[in-house]
Amino acid sequence: MNYVLGVVALGVIAFFTGKLIKHKSLYPFMPFRYDFRKRRDTFRLSLKLLTQIGAKTIIETGTSREGLKGAKSNGAATIVLGKWAKENGAFLHSVDISNEAVDNAQKEVNTHNLREVIEIHLSDSLEFLRTFDAPVDFLYLDSYDYSHTDIEIQQKSQEHHLLEFQAIEGQLHANSVVLIDDCDLPNGGKGKTVIAYMLKKGWKVIANSYQVLLVREDFVIQE
Repeated sequence: MNYVLGVVALGVIAFFTGKLIKHKSLYPFMPFRYDFRKRRDTFRLSLKLLTQIGAKTIIETGTSREGLKGAKSNGAATIVLGKWAKENGAFLHSVDISNEAVDNAQKEVNTHNLREVIEIHLSDSLEFLRTFDAPVDFLYLDSYDYSHTDIEIQQKSQEHHLLEFQAIEGQLHANSVVLIDDCDLPNGGKGKTVIAYMLKKGWKVIANSYQVLLVREDFVIQE
C-alpha cells in the first residue's frame, strides 16, 4: 500500500511540476495565476519597450473579448496594455467591428477600473485608423480572425493586417513599436504579408515567435 501511495504521490508531483513549468506569468506586473503561455515573452519585451520610449498612445485592433480569463487563449492584451497605460500615464484605443466583442471588452475594462485609460471603439478598424490623427507609439495588430485550414480566410486576414498598417503608417514615428499576434500559424499567420512589407520599409524583427515584434532598423533596445 505504501508503495502504491508513493507512486501516486510522485505522479501527482510530476503532474503539477509539469503544469508549473508550462505556466508563464507576467508576474509581478500581473497576478501569477494568469498564464500567458505563448505570448508571455513578447508581451514582457513589449512592456519594456513601452517604458523605454515613454509611450503615451497605444492602438489595438481586435479587442480582447474575455478579459484576463482569456490570458492563455487570446492574450488579454486590452487589459494588459490598459494596466500599463494606467500606471504610466498613457491611453489605449482598442477597436473592433463586433458589437458583442466591444460589449464584452467594455465590461472587462469596467471590472478592472480601466475606463479612464481605455476607449473601446465600435468601428471597422481601417476606417478608424485612416482617421486617427495623432502619433502612435505602440501598435498591436490582432483583428480579422485567422483560420488554420481555410486558405481564402488566411489570405483575407493577412491582407487586412497589411491594410491596417498602411492606414496608420503615417502616424508611426522613429521610436514606434509594432506587435502582431497569431503569426505562428499555418501559411504564416496574420503577420505574413504585413511583415514582408515592413521589412522593405525600414523595419526589423526583434522577436519572432507566436507574436512578432518590430521596430525601426536603427532602434536600439536599452539594457
